[in-house]
Amino acid sequence: MSKVYFASDLHLGVPDKLTSLEREKLFVRWLNEIQKDAEAIYLLGDIFDFWFEYKKAVPKGYTRLLGKLSEIADSGTPIYFFTGNHDMWAFDYLKEEVGIKEIYRNPLVVSINNKTFYLGHGDGLGPGDRSYKIIKKIFRNSLCQWLFARIHPNLGISIAEFWSKRSRIANGDKDEVNHGDKEWLTHYCKEKMKTTNIDYFIFGHRHLPLDINLGNSTRYINLGEWVNYNTYAVFDGKKLALKEFS
Repeated sequence: MSKVYFASDLHLGVPDKLTSLEREKLFVRWLNEIQKDAEAIYLLGDIFDFWFEYKKAVPKGYTRLLGKLSEIADSGTPIYFFTGNHDMWAFDYLKEEVGIKEIYRNPLVVSINNKTFYLGHGDGLGPGDRSYKIIKKIFRNSLCQWLFARIHPNLGISIAEFWSKRSRIANGDKDEVNHGDKEWLTHYCKEKMKTTNIDYFIFGHRHLPLDINLGNSTRYINLGEWVNYNTYAVFDGKKLALKEFS
């Protein structure tokens, strides 16, 4: 069969315009390479470091990526987009203008060639991190979104960009520590395994490429990010592999 690809955490927009543009061009080159054999592409969140769709405006930039995704979608290859904690305010623009097949805001279980995948960005899952979980509920509240949309885009996007530059990825923080069973997403996966038969858990958000054997032929894959690692996952119908694009 053709291959299914998974990528996340480009964080386009930070730390500066030039660096972001180089990363965008690199990702487009990756899309050019996989386009020939991709049966489907899953983008698992934080593709943009900030994204908010006003009724008549979207953030400036990213034309190379959006154009390439549109080309792939027009060719008939479905692209699925999961919102992350940085681009949760994606609404209908990517579907209507770019051709994204579907936008998901919560984890999803899908079957691909008789294998069961549990997919999501990974934010707000597992134990702890209560402060973020509260913030996430506020940001996803329709009233809060409506109120933010009342701010002029020049000011609203400038405020968001200011906060984006304070994030860990914008400041070059590179997590190289694999906590094994203490990984909070590992804990989440093991809890899910008690009630659901899953072959592969695939998440982003963690910013560290991980391939963890959970037992019972189940694996947890974290896709890493494209600021330091340029990693992605590919399923060829039989095996799932975590790879690096250079």
